[in-house]
This record gives sequence, structure tokens and C-alpha cells, in this order.
Amino acid sequence: MTDPSGTPEQAAQDGRADVQFWSVDSAPRRFASPVPQYVAPVMLVLFSAVSFGLLWAINQIPVLNAAFPYNDFILAPAHGSHAVAVRIFVISFLTAFALTCDRSVLRRAGVFLDMVGTYVALCLLMDLMAQLLLWQTNIVLSLHVIEIASGLIGFAVFSFKLLERGEMPSRIRLQINTRKTNRIAMRLIVAAQVAAGIAWYVSSLDLWLEQALRSMTLLGGIGPGVFLFLPTFFMLLYLGAWVEARMAPLAEFSPDLTVFVPAHNEEYIIADTIRAMDIATVRYGGRVRLLVMNNNSSDDTARVATEALASCCALRGEVIDVPKPGKANALNAGLDAVQTEYCVRLDADTQLGPDALRQAMRHFTDKKVGVVGGVPLPPGGGLFDRARFLEVAVKHAFYSVAFSTIDSVVGIPGMFSVYRTELPRHLGGFVEGMNGEDTDISLRAGEMGYRLVVDPKVQYISEVPATYRHMREQRTRWFRSTFHISSRCRDLIFSRHATVRGKIVLPYMLINSARRSMMLPLLLFGVIEFATDFASFNTLLWQSVIALTVGAPALMAIFCALLMKSPKAILYLPEYLVFRVMRAYFTLESMLSINIRAFGEHPYSRRALSRPVPDSVRVA
Repeated sequence: MTDPSGTPEQAAQDGRADVQFWSVDSAPRRFASPVPQYVAPVMLVLFSAVSFGLLWAINQIPVLNAAFPYNDFILAPAHGSHAVAVRIFVISFLTAFALTCDRSVLRRAGVFLDMVGTYVALCLLMDLMAQLLLWQTNIVLSLHVIEIASGLIGFAVFSFKLLERGEMPSRIRLQINTRKTNRIAMRLIVAAQVAAGIAWYVSSLDLWLEQALRSMTLLGGIGPGVFLFLPTFFMLLYLGAWVEARMAPLAEFSPDLTVFVPAHNEEYIIADTIRAMDIATVRYGGRVRLLVMNNNSSDDTARVATEALASCCALRGEVIDVPKPGKANALNAGLDAVQTEYCVRLDADTQLGPDALRQAMRHFTDKKVGVVGGVPLPPGGGLFDRARFLEVAVKHAFYSVAFSTIDSVVGIPGMFSVYRTELPRHLGGFVEGMNGEDTDISLRAGEMGYRLVVDPKVQYISEVPATYRHMREQRTRWFRSTFHISSRCRDLIFSRHATVRGKIVLPYMLINSARRSMMLPLLLFGVIEFATDFASFNTLLWQSVIALTVGAPALMAIFCALLMKSPKAILYLPEYLVFRVMRAYFTLESMLSINIRAFGEHPYSRRALSRPVPDSVRVA
């Protein structure tokens, strides 16, 4: 395991600080446009103005104050109190987003009417249902319940309306295998029930730790049962994955391999990547051929790679020119050149650990395994490397492993992915002209019935941007890919075929993108309410906002650092929390980069369907 706590001078020496990456994939034509840096700040200013205006109106205008006694646009009968006026917050966010999402006034108006109109209609429907519930059962809902439901509805409206109104990749036919759905759903239900039981039991004990967390505002207004449920749920899934890994009868497996590396202006690092691959080849034992796909580079990538290959001990390979720009073009050219049963996709800035190939290939002794990946570690020394380490610990080493218990891993990162060669070929190769081509391949392979494996023992060093500009480009591209993949593979969400990955995980990813987009506006909203007298009805306002944005992520990061046997990483927690705020800001910019249609299209439209996927490849 690498130590991410190097110095900035180290990053400067290895050339990372000089990288200002931009390619045709940074903003795919038709689907996205570069976002000027002033757009997101303008949107946040507009959001603050709209929020202040609505909060002032509902508190100071007598008619509105009498119509909405809970200091939020709630008509339903309710009891208790709330921490944040969620409906005002969501309406303010959707309004500000609509005003800044496009240059065309007509398209902005369309987004506003669609998003805000749909949200208001759903909230009115929920209030009507609450009123009917009172009439029929004399049950009055809690304000907390109404506000939480209003927030979830707001996340869903934003993400799915953006999917509908944004320029998105066309829907394709998918081969969906539902044979394991019942078994996986049963695992999911059992884990959820056990987690709920544990959370309820712990909350009934009135432990001193709960009081300590409340005093540090890490719980805020959130009950310990609610707070514990999701971490406990994923811990149970992680434990299940660990047990399955221990029981799996894996053996050494060293077939011939072909590794293809798309390389665009990678002169500064490609030699290190090849040397690391050579060492991994020696430890692997089988024959490995490396194809460096020189994709329209304007530097000396080809020369440096050729010299590095010539000095290898066990690795053999060549440099192939791919003049047409675009990562997917280079990947498909590499895939076409593969002549082995198994192949590896590797990014040019990724250095494999010595045992990465050997550990990864052992999983393919199971005929049901289709794609294998590992854990990307930061090289150390960069501005964001320590924060990235905790991000990797949480996302890759914990959540991705946990999802394998319910066979619902969505994506194997393209930094390092091992495939059965027939799979990406059967699926038509790597999709061009959109973001997320790596997730698209692995997601579709998983839905065919193949297992996707993330092995924490398979570790590799992957570049972390060393500058704000490079990090902004990378994350804007990454976060936008969730929408591109969801649009292209929308059959998983909207068709009658039910899989956990399609009906739960993929919609959750969309809604989570909306949640991240709203994180910074939520902080601003909390400041507005706290700094004025508009929060007179609210309780534990600032504690609840801190608990939501800081408390749970901090505790989970600490747990995952210990899980990776790196207690020193707990010291990186302040940087990680700041990084999360910056990541949320990049998510907002990513949403603003999506091109808007003149008219919305229903996500399950039959427009521009590709041919059905043939049935020639089946799970063994």
C-alpha cells in the first residue's frame, strides 16, 4: 500500500503538476458543453436570492404565514418540528438551476416549468394523501417524515427530469438475465431487516456514545437508529463478501494476456506504467503482450513507450498509432488487436502492483466471473492525494466490495479492468462519444449474468490530478457519466425486467448525483436560515446540517481507514471533508454542463434503438 502523504514537491518532480488534461471526452459533442467558471457561482447567488425571498415571504406576508403555518410550503396536517424548510430549499434550487442551465431563454423556461411544476404537483399529491390518511385513520404524520419525503422527491425530480430534458445517449436494447433476481433480492431483504433490527436495538440502549456524538453535532437532529441503518446494512454486505471470498476455491491461473493502454500525451508517465507492468508480468508467470494505443498524442509518448518496452525483462509489446481522437477509439483499436482469451484494459497513468495480475486472474477460474477490478491507490505527494485515499477506502475498498454480495456492482473502473475478451466484443466494443464507457461495458456484462468482482487485494497506483483545473475536468467528466450510462441503459430502470442493479442501484446513483449537486446549496440555505429569524419554527438547524454533510461521512471514513489497516489516514479527515465539498461543487458544474433539449423526451422513448443484443454469449 502506498503512502499518500508525500510532498507537493514530489508531485512537481514526477510531472503531475504540469498536466492540464483536456480531450474530446472532456465534453462530448452534442451531450455536453464546457462550463465557464462563473456559471456555478452565479447559480449559487441566484439560489441564495430566491431562498431568501421565499423564506421572507412565508414569514412576513400574513396571508402566506397563515396558509403555511409550518414555515414551509406544507398544506398537510402534521405534528412536531423540522430542521430545514426542505420544500422551499428544493424549489429554490430547481429555480436557480433552470435559470442558469442553458443560454436559450425558451429552454430555461421549459426546464423551470417542468422541474418546479412536477415537484409542486407531487408535493400537493403527498399532502392530499396525508389528509386522506387523517380522515381514514386519525393518524397525523410527523413533519420530519413529510420533509424527508419531500427531499427525496426533490432529488428524484431533479435527476429524472434532467435525464429527460438533457441531451443524452440513445437507449439501447439490453440482454437482461433475471435468473438470480429472487436470490439476490432475498439477500438484500435479509440484510436490510437485520440492519434495521440492530439499529433499533442500539437506539433503545441510550448509550453514552450517542450523547457524545450529539454534543459534537455529528448526530444533530438525526436519531441514532436512522443514523446507524445504512452503515450497518453495508457492513453486513461487506461481511458477506468477505465470507464468500474466503470460501471461494480460487487457484493459480496464468493464461496468456493482452493488455491495451490508451495513451494521449502521456510522455511524462508512460515509462513508469510499462516498468510496473513488466514487474507484474514477472510475478504473473504467464505471457503478457502490451499494446500502447498512441491516441493522437502531440508529445513524445510513442518514442518513450517504445524505449521502455525495449528495456523490459518479461513483457513484450508494441506501440500502435490511433490517429482519430477519443479514448473509446483507442480502446476499440486495442480490443480489435487482442488475440488472447483474456484481456486487460489499463490507463496510461496507472502502475500495477507486483501481484495485481496474478491476484486478478485467479478469479477467472470461476466461469461465472466476467470482469475483475481492484483498488486504485493515490501515488502520494499531490494536493488531493490524501483526500483521495479516504475516498478510495470508502468507495472502492468498502462499498464496491459490499455490493458484490448482492451481485450489484455497477462499474469496474477503466483504470484497471480484466475481461473475458468475448464480452466487450459481444457487447459491440467500447461506446464512443459519451462518458463512462468503462462502466457501460461492465454494467451490461453484469446484467447478462456475469459476476463483476472488486478484489481489495488487487491494488494499483492511479494518478490523482495535482491541480484544481485538472481535478475539475476529471470530476466533471466522471459525474456526468452517471447520466450518460443511465440514459443508454435505461431499459434496466424502466423495463419490466427486474434486477437489483437496475431497479435499485442505478436509480440510487442518479438520486445520489442530485443529492451531491444540492450539498453546497444546502449549506448556504442553512446559513441563510440560521442568520435570519426565518428559522423560528425549526429546531437543531445547524446541528442537523452539519450532521448531514459532515458527521456521517466522517465516521464512515474513519471506519474504512481502519478497515484498510491505515489508521494514519484518519489524520487526512479534514482534507477529505473539504474535498467532499469541492466534489459536490464539481457535481453541480457537471449537471450544468449537460446540453438541454428544446423539448423533453420520455426516458423510455423508443427513438433510435440499436439492434437487439444477440444471444451468442451465455454465462457458463
